[in-house]
Amino acid sequence: MNAEKQEVLQGTLDLMILKTLHALGPQHGFGIARRIEQVSEDVLMLNEGTVYTSLLRLHQRGWIAAKWGVSENNRRARYYSITRSGLNQLAVETESWERFSGVVARVLSLQGEK
Repeated sequence: MNAEKQEVLQGTLDLMILKTLHALGPQHGFGIARRIEQVSEDVLMLNEGTVYTSLLRLHQRGWIAAKWGVSENNRRARYYSITRSGLNQLAVETESWERFSGVVARVLSLQGEK
């Protein structure tokens, strides 16, 4: 992979959003996106449309709640928080991701023929 910013692997954004909300508490969409990019040390590139699509999906599934508030810039913003159902889903998705990434790690560690 090159040093340029990378797109998020499909299926991982929901997990990262749930984890961000669990770790940081209520956040607005822009703040969630910037925090994930920051934690990735700017390796990931998050399209705001993609983030908001994920937030809508998570909200429809009942894994996050949303309410209006005021941002740091004194602008009206929708703040998202993880729900009890979202915490359960976070645990399920975390276990699944750890299992999957473990398989990938084992495959990548295979040695070639000598």
